[in-house]
Amino acid sequence: MAQFFQAKKKTLSGQSLTLAITGMDHQGRGIAKHNNKVCFVSGALTGETVKAKLIEDKARYSAAKTVKVDHRSDARVKPFCEYYQQCGGCQLQHLRLDQQLVEKQLAVSQLFAKFAKLDAMNWQVPLLSESTHYRRSARLAVMFDKTAKKMRVGYRAQGSKQIVSVQHCAVLSDAFTDIFTVFDELLNQYNELRSVSHIQLCQADEQNFVVIRHTKTISDKLKNTIAALGLTHQWQIIWQGETQHINHDHVAMPFYQLPELGLKFEFGLENFIQVNAQVNQAMLSQAVDWLNLNGDDQVLDLFCGIGNFSLALANNAKTVVGVEGVASAVAMAAQNAQTNHIANAHFHCFDLTQNMQQAPWFSKELDILVLDPSRTGALAILEQLPLKQFKTILYVSCDPVTLARDSAIITQAGFSLQKIGLMNMFPHTGHIETMALFQRR
Repeated sequence: MAQFFQAKKKTLSGQSLTLAITGMDHQGRGIAKHNNKVCFVSGALTGETVKAKLIEDKARYSAAKTVKVDHRSDARVKPFCEYYQQCGGCQLQHLRLDQQLVEKQLAVSQLFAKFAKLDAMNWQVPLLSESTHYRRSARLAVMFDKTAKKMRVGYRAQGSKQIVSVQHCAVLSDAFTDIFTVFDELLNQYNELRSVSHIQLCQADEQNFVVIRHTKTISDKLKNTIAALGLTHQWQIIWQGETQHINHDHVAMPFYQLPELGLKFEFGLENFIQVNAQVNQAMLSQAVDWLNLNGDDQVLDLFCGIGNFSLALANNAKTVVGVEGVASAVAMAAQNAQTNHIANAHFHCFDLTQNMQQAPWFSKELDILVLDPSRTGALAILEQLPLKQFKTILYVSCDPVTLARDSAIITQAGFSLQKIGLMNMFPHTGHIETMALFQRR
């Protein structure tokens, strides 16, 4: 039998380092030097000296976790959540809120310099919201703990499948204040509920939905008991079996309104909506302002979802063409156009990672491009589009790395970056949402 050499993994436990933190990366980690390579240090801030435990050592970089802060930054604050450093969310609670924005903006600037070779950045005022209780949707993890012999409900621990049991969440909407304690009791009271795998929360404008995902049959009697309990908390309980579709036809359709734009958006519970309602409203108003459409403009809105940007722009455009790869979202976008009496917005289902040569939705008359892709960015479609036919490109990003990478393609096609601004969709986290406006030179 052939024997193949396998390199032994380095044992990192117990390796303690003293590190000087020179900056922060786009994930909110401190940056230091160790063994002549970059070391990313979770829990550390710019200007600090920390003792850290090495947790990863690669050829080009290493990673460490702060154990003790020897020299503190003036921007370091006490985290407000008792589950901080256990739960996998809100990684930046130890950093003062205003400084979070400073570090995020600097991280984006550095990525643009690296990938797009752009140094002059016309930064606009960030879009903000309340810094707590801003999440109108969330997904709670559920699992049976064999050691404790009980069901746990909470959030995943950072970098782990383990669940951190919590009793409250400071960034979750007040509509779900009691969700953890109520379901901790329910899940451990009824053995039938051991097949529950997760709980999805969504606050619409007039209803609060709790979707319970389960893998085995649950009796109607128990479902009715939980539904009645849910109503005492003003929650609509929705049951989701092994199908991917969430059936909520028996209740009024969830919706959110945008008063400043006079729009109403209905959505299915499996559809994507922005988590932060305040920032979503501000983001759409800013898009309308930045684009300043003249009534003759023809807009191509790629990754349009349920029509969030398409319908916000339609009143000032000649026509809007929205394209999205998820069929249910496209159907909702078309329905929302009808609900809002908008006749100049048209929607198509198309996988934007595929060849667009025969795409029926593309026209040479389109002159404004709006992009709102997932974290993977818009590389596949940008490499195919005849970008020079557009006079303006608005890019809405939830990942600064792919934004910077894609911006290199846009600027190489003859565009200048006119404006850029942060949208603080997720305060206290390492997530960075950005809007960038490009004009053809």
